[in-house]
Amino acid sequence: MTEEGRALLTDREKEIISGEADVSDNYRYKVESTVRNRVRKHLGEDVEFLREHFPEVYEMAVGEVCDDAE
Repeated sequence: MTEEGRALLTDREKEIISGEADVSDNYRYKVESTVRNRVRKHLGEDVEFLREHFPEVYEMAVGEVCDDAE
């Protein structure tokens, strides 16, 4: 899969987290931890970068997240 094919989660991560994939509990926890750390460590930095350098995409991202949160 290319980077154009995902935003935050890969298709495989979605399968594992949703329980659709037949993986061990330990592996599921590892994937969940990886995603959690990705959000915690990088999402905020990326959003701030977009705000400063690519405001059009920043507004798109904020709109997607905020519209879904309601």
